[in-house]
Amino acid sequence: MAVLGATAVLAVALDQWTKWLSTENLDEGNPVRVLGGLIYLSLLRNPGAAFSFGSDHTWIFPVVTLVVVSWIGYMATRLRSVPWAVALGLVLGGALGNLGDRLFRAPGPLHGHVVDMISLFGPYAEYFAVFNIADSCLSVGVVLAVLLELTGRQRDGSRISVRKKKEEAQ
Repeated sequence: MAVLGATAVLAVALDQWTKWLSTENLDEGNPVRVLGGLIYLSLLRNPGAAFSFGSDHTWIFPVVTLVVVSWIGYMATRLRSVPWAVALGLVLGGALGNLGDRLFRAPGPLHGHVVDMISLFGPYAEYFAVFNIADSCLSVGVVLAVLLELTGRQRDGSRISVRKKKEEAQ
């Protein structure tokens, strides 16, 4: 639980710090080109999910986040695996980082816009969604969890062989 908590706290702190830096130092509509255009720092306030999906129903995102946070809290009591603790800590930290925006940023509680600032290959999501550190933590945590599951690593620290997993599925 300590690893999960430390990972989540670090993720939230890094996310909030980069959002603060972005809102203090970037101007909307004036992207900063980095690494020859591989990355652009573009301040955006996103009411929805990736590519502004669901921006008319912003209240749903905090509700889904609270369900995910509750599930992770339940799982944490049974957790005995450091890799799973890191994966779930990243998901928890990412979820809480964006939840903070939804609750405390304009235009108001449950409707707050998430601060996004990292754009790849183009300044305004021409090729890939503009994202933030919380989004990155969520994505990496989910990918890690899928890999752990596919390789038979259990949340209790045990390991099921891929062959045994296939046999159980049949």
